Amino acid sequence: MLTAKEIRESFKSFFASKQHQIVPSAPMVIKGDPTLMFTNAGMNQFKDIILGNVPIKYPRVADSQKCLRVSGKHNDLEEVGHDTYHHTMFEMLGNWSFGDYFKKEAINWAWEYLVEVLKLDPNRLYATVFEGSASEGLERDNEAAGYWEQYLPKDRIINGNKKDNFWEMGDTGPCGPCSEIHVDIRPDHERAEVDGLTLVNQSHPQVIEIWNLVFMQFNRKSDGSLESLPAKVIDTGMGFERLCMALQGKISNYDTDVFQPIIQHIASMAGVTYGQNNQQDIAMRVIADHIRTIAFSITDGQLPSNAKAGYVIRRILRRAVRYGYTFLGRREAFMYQLLPTLIEVMGDAYPELQAQKTLIEKVIKEEEESFLRTLETGIRLLDKKIDEAKAAGKNIISGVDAFTLYDTFGFPLDLTELILRENGMEVNIDEFTAEMQKQKDRARNAAAIETGDWVIVKEGDSKFVGYDQFECDAEILRYRKIKQKNKELYQLVLDVTPFYAEMGGQVGDSGWLISDDEQLDIIDTKRENNLAVHLSAKLPKDITATFTAKINTEKRIQCECNHSATHLLHEALREVLGDHVEQKGSNVSPESLRFDFSHFQKVTDEEIRTVEKLVSEKIRSNFSLEEHRSMPIAQAREMGAMALFGEKYGDEVRVVKYGSSVELCGGTHIPATGMIGAFRIVSEGAVAAGVRRIEAVTAQGAENYLYAQQDLIRELRGMMNNIPNLVQAIKKTIDESSELKKQVGEFLKEKAVELKKRLIDEATESLGVKVIVFRGGGSSEIMKDVAFQIRGEVKGKFLFVAGVDEGAKCQLQVMISDELVAEGLDASKLIKSGAQFIKGGGGGQPHYATAGGKDVNGLADAVNAIVEAAGLN
Repeated sequence: MLTAKEIRESFKSFFASKQHQIVPSAPMVIKGDPTLMFTNAGMNQFKDIILGNVPIKYPRVADSQKCLRVSGKHNDLEEVGHDTYHHTMFEMLGNWSFGDYFKKEAINWAWEYLVEVLKLDPNRLYATVFEGSASEGLERDNEAAGYWEQYLPKDRIINGNKKDNFWEMGDTGPCGPCSEIHVDIRPDHERAEVDGLTLVNQSHPQVIEIWNLVFMQFNRKSDGSLESLPAKVIDTGMGFERLCMALQGKISNYDTDVFQPIIQHIASMAGVTYGQNNQQDIAMRVIADHIRTIAFSITDGQLPSNAKAGYVIRRILRRAVRYGYTFLGRREAFMYQLLPTLIEVMGDAYPELQAQKTLIEKVIKEEEESFLRTLETGIRLLDKKIDEAKAAGKNIISGVDAFTLYDTFGFPLDLTELILRENGMEVNIDEFTAEMQKQKDRARNAAAIETGDWVIVKEGDSKFVGYDQFECDAEILRYRKIKQKNKELYQLVLDVTPFYAEMGGQVGDSGWLISDDEQLDIIDTKRENNLAVHLSAKLPKDITATFTAKINTEKRIQCECNHSATHLLHEALREVLGDHVEQKGSNVSPESLRFDFSHFQKVTDEEIRTVEKLVSEKIRSNFSLEEHRSMPIAQAREMGAMALFGEKYGDEVRVVKYGSSVELCGGTHIPATGMIGAFRIVSEGAVAAGVRRIEAVTAQGAENYLYAQQDLIRELRGMMNNIPNLVQAIKKTIDESSELKKQVGEFLKEKAVELKKRLIDEATESLGVKVIVFRGGGSSEIMKDVAFQIRGEVKGKFLFVAGVDEGAKCQLQVMISDELVAEGLDASKLIKSGAQFIKGGGGGQPHYATAGGKDVNGLADAVNAIVEAAGLN
């Protein structure tokens, strides 16, 4: 039986023998493509080639690509772990042809690999082909069907509809028919009873699609029409985990050696046996699936967070923790302990797991511990809602409350339902669904963007000259109108451009397109599908004119100072803190730079000062920029250039060198470090477990920062009568303030004792209860002290009510004796009867409660209302 590792390598070896270039997997987290957060298919890294935006380097390519899907027709996050073959993170084996071979070779090689190399039983295989679409004017894919007839009986070549057998990149763009290969892995006796032909595409867990051969031959325009592609593309994708299941004789992906070592580790930790309890089995499958997704995301630079891709990863991690908490009794962080087993299973194919092991463990452990605390908080809040509902005689809680638990505390609906069922209750699902839909609508509306078709003005490729020029002559190649948040903009592609398109953390350039009779503002420059796209609020009068494309030079130079400083900072951090420091993200704008890096403790003030000095030395050394624009990556690594995890590099790279600082970088940089002028770190802090963030300023920004510090010191010195030793003066003032506070505190305590004694002496009695009342100006803190003194001294039943006038605001306080609490009196309820008179609100415990308000004039009525509500007026 082939192991998973052997299967992966056999695929690559087979297609290498068919003259395919074997390329490494692209990062699972996508950067530079606004349309996708994660790589969700093998074709993502070849999108620019398919769209014709970059030249074809290898006409034939194959790889094993790590992918992530958490929504859409292929997967539903809440179902992962409940069936046998769906996953969040999975591997896609694929082979591609860019204008080279087409349907015949793709089908022939697929059959050869599956049947002749892997020895799958051909009698268990089925193929589907596109049945055609009258509305699209498309016939059945008889070409593909004809090739399949060489290997399969006609009745095992099944017509598929547009949903299953016509692949599209999106609403617009390359598309075409596809042919799926399905395998029937049921036992022979089941196959004899029910023909597998009837189970294809019927969601049967043992009659499944393993390989999809996509034949891209059309381009979908924005009006929905199709046009033929000039260069046809083959794009295939085979589910690695499903293939392992079929070849290893299993009926579940989770029973293969891809997952079993991880599942057995989980079972050992939890003290359970896999296969004996359905709920526990689901939990172990969920955790085994999710630990892969989380670990690979972190290696690719995506940390859990509350926004976009980071929120997806946090949600997946929390789902796994919740399953461990609920069904395996895991009350402490445990998932991070699975990493060694994951590395054992996948580390050979993906060595970045081992290289990033410490960081992955720390991030996962901290996230687990944080969510476990949140989980406890959520359970307490839900318990409170249950008590309130029961007190009101209800057996259902509001869907709005359930959604708040879900949205604010990451508390999944199914866990809410589980706890409610244990209490004989349920949630209003309709309300929950309505709240969820509102959130989706808000997110969709915020992100919605309408794009028109590209209007081609002239044919040609776009060339970036911004490394050398700040302005140049340019013509518009294409343009299109976009609409976002009800605002219309135009995207322009130029044949030659000095504008840097946002990438690698560096913001895009702004500037102008200038012709003889107009000047057009370029608001921003973005990178989309490897094109520099210039944003403008309007089109030029003459779209065919020749323009002077000119960037905002001041903004660019400030960016270059900050960007070059990040390189010097990176090197200095590694020198001061150690070689474990690696860049984890950056943001470079004209105003400042932000640099995220791996490090496991706070950077001390002394270390920060040392880093600043090292960077300043490199600035004063005025190292000239040494730039290599098309260097083979192996040679770049020999020079000492670091390849960052989570970045996709080609065979040739751009190397930026300042002295001993050597980095792979596509950004723009200053000619020499001396132009940076000055460098100052303005903040340092944590952004995630094992990841720190430094914010710094350079050049004019550093000057402004220093001026602000000088102004602050000058102002402080003026406040201290310009005393020479400012630090000593401030320290003396602080000491004197502390002494005065101490004296004031002692005085207030004495006043509180006197006030307490007076109030007790003036108390009245009603129905055997001592009623103590205060109305007047004062401090709520002193009155709280008085209330607790009264509680400690007055014997028997008492009610204390205070209405405190604090000037702009006021406060009510209620303290009652334990005897009255035992009889059913509740201070938190009494306080509400008075709060309305001061236009405020509050609450507390049965024996003590407070309420704040704004209407001082209502204090007297509020106090009277509380006494009356207690039945003691």
